[in-house]
Amino acid sequence: MSVAAEQTLLAIVAGGGKLPADVAASVARTGRRMLIVAVRGEADPEALAGFDPVWVEWGQVGRMFEILAREGARDTLLVGSILRRPDFRAIAGDFGTLRRLPRIISAIVGGDDTVLTGVIRIFEREGLHIVGIGDVAPELLIGLGPQGRRKPDTAAKEATDSAAAAVKALGHLDVGQAAVALGRRVVAIEGAEGTDAMLTRVAELRAIGRIGRGDHVGVMFKGAKTSQDLRVDLPTIGPQTVKFAADAGLAGIAAEAGRVVMVSRDETLALADERGLFIAGVPSSKAVPWPNA
Repeated sequence: MSVAAEQTLLAIVAGGGKLPADVAASVARTGRRMLIVAVRGEADPEALAGFDPVWVEWGQVGRMFEILAREGARDTLLVGSILRRPDFRAIAGDFGTLRRLPRIISAIVGGDDTVLTGVIRIFEREGLHIVGIGDVAPELLIGLGPQGRRKPDTAAKEATDSAAAAVKALGHLDVGQAAVALGRRVVAIEGAEGTDAMLTRVAELRAIGRIGRGDHVGVMFKGAKTSQDLRVDLPTIGPQTVKFAADAGLAGIAAEAGRVVMVSRDETLALADERGLFIAGVPSSKAVPWPNA
């Protein structure tokens, strides 16, 4: 981060999950000034309590932009999940949102990548510059090689390559960010249900003998889709991912280095070590060999 960037205000629009607080804590350690605009009903009040957030109702887009303009924000990070529907009563009383409604409706038509592109354009039309986690808190990204105590063996590396190839092959279809492979056989691909549900499906298949029994066999790979805008939609893994992967009997989790976030890093790695799983960052390009670490 440049000296100029460190001196400017960073606006963080916070949704749900632990990641917004992780990012805020990381940015705070750099000394950069922050303004957190938290979406009520999505963002975690307890996790963000130490960062003095400004709260807006889900749907008060106009009010949010007024706050950002008043505070002189330009660099803006969108982070966290949005699971609820907008509060239409809040929208009805927010003339700034009503004025922008045609653009908002246009943005939410299409697949995940189309929606996110539309959201970015809405912010950019307000004169805001969308930044990514890698720009302001790069240490939250998974690095290259083993992250915890355990390391992948030859079989795990083969499974990783198979799962990674599946994710990359389907990326242009806006499908999912993760796949599970046992050896060269891909046994599950993430769809709209999400990573945890995919891993639950793998556990069920293993329980009925469809993909073989036994623990510490197979790998889940998670990485960015081909067309994914990494400023607003970085894939994540965290403690829940480890729990579901362990319950599915996998040997570990591989993730695309520099393009996947580890939420609650200390907790995630401690749980992986406890459950006997490796977590490893692998190169984006398969032309790059596995690290020797």
